[in-house]
Amino acid sequence: MNSYMLLMFTMTFLTAISQVLLKKSASKTYEKWIYEYLNWRVILAYGIFFGVLLVNTYAYTKVDMKYGAVIDTFSYVFVMILSWLLLHEQFTKRKVIENLIIMAGVMVYTLP
Repeated sequence: MNSYMLLMFTMTFLTAISQVLLKKSASKTYEKWIYEYLNWRVILAYGIFFGVLLVNTYAYTKVDMKYGAVIDTFSYVFVMILSWLLLHEQFTKRKVIENLIIMAGVMVYTLP
């Protein structure tokens, strides 16, 4: 694994963090509708998304596209784990099976 793939892997983790931030923000009620969009969680999450977009755009020029798509699929696993840790959501049998199917697809896709 080269350093650009590791960078993309880190960006995938940051994307999962921003998705959890958006989910946490959506679970709150706000006095005015505009505060649903103008609060620190939403602004930070979209800032992270923008930064990840810039970094991944550069990293994709250094990594084979095949592996970039594979790395991006790890966001599903990261979101599931972070939701469990931070939002105290439960693992369901269905979620685990879905993530195992995703990982199996990743392995099949990367076979030579």
